[in-house]
Amino acid sequence: MLDRHHLMILRAVDQQGSLTAAADTLCLTQSALSHSVRKLEQQLGTPVWQKEGRRLRLTQAGRYLLRLAERLLPQFEHAEAVMQQFASGERGTLRIGMECHPCYQWLLKIVNPYLQQWPDVDVDVRQKFQFGGMGALYGHEIDLLVTPDPLHRSGLVFEPVFDYEQVLVVGPEHPLYGQPQVEPKQLLNDTLITYPVEPERLDIFNSFLTSAGCAPRRHKQIETTDIMLQMVAAGRGVAALPRWLVSEYQQRLPLHPLQLGKSGVAKQIFLGLRKEDVETDYLNAFVELARQYNQPPA
Repeated sequence: MLDRHHLMILRAVDQQGSLTAAADTLCLTQSALSHSVRKLEQQLGTPVWQKEGRRLRLTQAGRYLLRLAERLLPQFEHAEAVMQQFASGERGTLRIGMECHPCYQWLLKIVNPYLQQWPDVDVDVRQKFQFGGMGALYGHEIDLLVTPDPLHRSGLVFEPVFDYEQVLVVGPEHPLYGQPQVEPKQLLNDTLITYPVEPERLDIFNSFLTSAGCAPRRHKQIETTDIMLQMVAAGRGVAALPRWLVSEYQQRLPLHPLQLGKSGVAKQIFLGLRKEDVETDYLNAFVELARQYNQPPA
């Protein structure tokens, strides 16, 4: 009754916005696509979408099938790609998802030796997912997830690969430059620069500021580490980053790291993978290689 073809149609219409564009994407005629959907609706006994002028609006049944398509189709596509790689003598593809913005530079140190050790494995790095990192793992969009905040769920395994300290970094004109640590109330008049992540997922908020009832005067989001730290060095704000990353940039920028509070904020980076993949040799090899870089070089 319901097969992969129907799910592909629903996803294509949702992505392309019209039957005509979806038909072109799927290499079908619009009449063939419409006929296929009408037949499905007859079999299901319920419509999957309704027309509103020139637009299509998914019904409750259609939204359910679209969510099913978004979960299942990536798994089909991944399985087909793996089979093609096996057929051509390749080992596979390692798709790495990043939920840790500053860890990208750490990851680069691992990818180069990994590619040399596993020449028949492709590596792909992804930073944006339709369902978030956990959903991407469950949905087979990625094979490994790099994250400082693992959510332990059934079917997933998270391996710790290195410890680090989250610190506040300031520029030479900041009043705290040269001081050993900072307290939450000392940031009330500052502009805090962070990556574009929800505040509740940022350590500077959930492990330092929020519990003290404090907030910076302004919160500014910047995507790239280079621009962020150039802004800090120029006195345009402060940022919270791993100490090891700040040490790397201190070689070319006037930056100073401060411990967050009396105890500091200790963190770990984890690699998450599906339990069904824990015996895959080239995945395990990446995890072991990552542990060799458990103290990223300054």
